[in-house]
Amino acid sequence: MQQQNQNQMQNQQQPVYQNPPQVITGKDLNYVRDMLSWNLLGMKKAHFMATQCQDPEIKATLEKACQMHESHYKRILGHISSQQSAMNQTQANLQN
Repeated sequence: MQQQNQNQMQNQQQPVYQNPPQVITGKDLNYVRDMLSWNLLGMKKAHFMATQCQDPEIKATLEKACQMHESHYKRILGHISSQQSAMNQTQANLQN
């Protein structure tokens, strides 16, 4: 019963969005920077270890990990770029 009351209070205090807001908060921006940093570091470490590795099977696995991190990094950058383009277009339309 007490847990239900706590859940109801939390639901009343926090709005539920059907779509995410078109605003990136400072906290969101820090998290995106962290994601980019983590993937770049993972990519660099996997690439370095693959160049040092003698076992072909392990080397192939490390190269695959490097490609995965690179793909994630590019995907995040793609989302950022598309959002930036959309914002620039909106601002241009508002000025005209």
